[in-house]
Amino acid sequence: MNAYVETVDSPAGPLTFAINDDGALLFVSFLEGNYPTTIEEDLTREGYACLVDTERTAAARTQLVEYASGARQTFDLPVVLVGTEWQQAVWTALMQVPFGETRTYGDIARSLGRPQASRAVGRANGTNRIPLVIPCHRIIGADGSLTGFGGGLHLKTALLTHEGVAPGQQARQLALAT
Repeated sequence: MNAYVETVDSPAGPLTFAINDDGALLFVSFLEGNYPTTIEEDLTREGYACLVDTERTAAARTQLVEYASGARQTFDLPVVLVGTEWQQAVWTALMQVPFGETRTYGDIARSLGRPQASRAVGRANGTNRIPLVIPCHRIIGADGSLTGFGGGLHLKTALLTHEGVAPGQQARQLALAT
């Protein structure tokens, strides 16, 4: 198995991504994030040979660069979802949250028919290997706080700011709605 790895700029700083032989996205990782391992280490452990081939990564690179420049709000890249049935359901629900909007963990739990499962949504959200494309950064706490993001809240803040969601704005919107 091969994984093709490349680095591009993003609103949260440089990010590395990897695709498989079929062009499906395997991983996205922000270089300024607080991760215990690199994409290459994770993929090698999973049996992938990490290679560079800019022709193979062109489609993913184009969409990521378009997002970074503000020219793209949605992705139509194929993705590889590696996780339990629950995790995959959560990640699929995350992909339904529009650019520039946020949802709470409870919102996602309710959308999946499990209104008491907000913590389980949070756990699944935290294991997302394809942030940005699977927009886990758009999920916030019930009080509007910016809780959790695998690479660090500074990255989540940068991505939400790029999408026009000012940090703290969510809490004010939730307070007005109640």
